[in-house]
Amino acid sequence: MAKRLTLYIMVGLVLGIVVGAVMHATLSAEAITEANKWFKMVTDIFLRLIKMIVAPLVFGTLVAGIVHMGDTASLGRVGAKTITWFVGATVVSLVLGMVLVNVLQPGVNSGLDLSRAVGSSGIDAKHVDVFTTITEMVPKSIFEAMANTTMLQIVIFSVFFGVAVTAVGEKAQPIVKGVDALVEVMLVVTNYVMRVSPLAVFAAMTKAIAANGLGILWTFGKFIGSFYLGLGLLWLTLLFAGFLVIGPRVGTLFGYIRDPILLAFSTASSEAAYPRTLEALDRFGVPPRIASFVLPLGYSFNLDGSMMYMTFASIFIAQLYGIDLSFGQQLAMLLTLMLTSKGMAAVPRASLVVIAGTMAQFGLPEGGLVLILAVDQFLDMGRTGTNVVGNAVATAVVAKWEGVLDRPDPAAITTPAAPSGTTARPRPDAFEVLDRPGNA
Repeated sequence: MAKRLTLYIMVGLVLGIVVGAVMHATLSAEAITEANKWFKMVTDIFLRLIKMIVAPLVFGTLVAGIVHMGDTASLGRVGAKTITWFVGATVVSLVLGMVLVNVLQPGVNSGLDLSRAVGSSGIDAKHVDVFTTITEMVPKSIFEAMANTTMLQIVIFSVFFGVAVTAVGEKAQPIVKGVDALVEVMLVVTNYVMRVSPLAVFAAMTKAIAANGLGILWTFGKFIGSFYLGLGLLWLTLLFAGFLVIGPRVGTLFGYIRDPILLAFSTASSEAAYPRTLEALDRFGVPPRIASFVLPLGYSFNLDGSMMYMTFASIFIAQLYGIDLSFGQQLAMLLTLMLTSKGMAAVPRASLVVIAGTMAQFGLPEGGLVLILAVDQFLDMGRTGTNVVGNAVATAVVAKWEGVLDRPDPAAITTPAAPSGTTARPRPDAFEVLDRPGNA
């Protein structure tokens, strides 16, 4: 089923581009607007289904990972290694974006009509200052955090909850069993939801192409091409860094996470790829206790594609308007983006929100953001797929550092959390469960 799903997603992606191009060429603007309401509805329903499952899945997997880590010393050691990798990857991503945009200079003599860049971008940047960002990392209610799918707040509560369960010990075993069962159930629910993904991919691509046409890609060709070149270099950098730690198996890892990358790319949603990435890492040989701990943290602290885009887009806008930013100003912008980007992962188009706030701080015209909004869907696809690569490599590296990276197992997925000192019970792929006779 998993291979068929990949094929269906690719078919949906291609059909969406074709149908969108035909609609743009043959229908009036009013007809396209009306039709896109239906396509938007399909995409929104799918993303709402994803949000429905992500919060309990992140909570369950992260708590299970902490509980089965064994002790607080192991938790602290794994946490320190994880954050070390995340900080390094974030710095590399931001610096790479800054270097490439200065070398390639896609905004210089671009030929774009700046008269289009008037008015407000509609991006709310009021929550971008460092103090507000740090404050809002801490949840005031776990129910509010789950309702809003505020990832970092869910992560923080889950860490407290998991550590507390570990401290309570034997008395908390019923909760441990309940969390393990919750993860099992949510993985099956996830695979029900994933069956809708090809239709959502088709709708998302049709809507984007129908509204803007393929011509928009040519208009912003230098910007888009330069950014995707940067993403390619970032992928090579991440995979090379992974190679230095886990060796040639990094190539195998790429094969395992192909499906999550494609899903993230086509839906422009990191959340949509989270469950499939978790399963792919399990098959690759990353113990569930490591994957369940590192991956949720990565969705708040290690969005490598988004990091690179922030410096790239901010300096690109300065180039469009002929604003010369000194090295010191660019360095200050990089540090600002590094701080304000944390905790923004759950905000729709989070990268744009952070960029808008940074532009205001450095006196860049908001109209530049209006221009790149036209192609942000296509850029968002690339940076979201890159986020999956970065988090998968990070999780595998931490497992290797801990000396617990197992051999790949293409056939079975072990339980996400087995009690310490026991053997994990093999479980079938949830797709296999769904495909058995008598299951819908």
